[in-house]
Amino acid sequence: MQEMLLEYLPILIFTGIAAVLGIALMLIAFVLAENRPDPEKLSAYECGFPAFDDARMRFDVRFYLVALLFIIFDLEVAFLFPWSISLGEVGLYGFWSMMVFLAVLTAGFVYEWKKGALEWE
Repeated sequence: MQEMLLEYLPILIFTGIAAVLGIALMLIAFVLAENRPDPEKLSAYECGFPAFDDARMRFDVRFYLVALLFIIFDLEVAFLFPWSISLGEVGLYGFWSMMVFLAVLTAGFVYEWKKGALEWE
């Protein structure tokens, strides 16, 4: 059991160093940065121009389609990294199951493309 826990020690050390470094950099920025707010800095700003309407207005469905497509392909890449590392251990079954997974995602992408979901205007 102790040997298995020692395998996680580098991850724990890396997480600790990242946390300490992140907190230190935020504290340094908080201490050294100038803080002179003015109305221009405090105004609402989004997408390169000032906000002009109510924040509770309806969004175009295309924003949601882009977000969903990003999530789908982001998850695909998240599954590909561990699969590529363990490819030698999973063998042909693991290889072909990933090919089926990629084929299903590709079919969905082609369907979205043919339906025109990727066209903005």
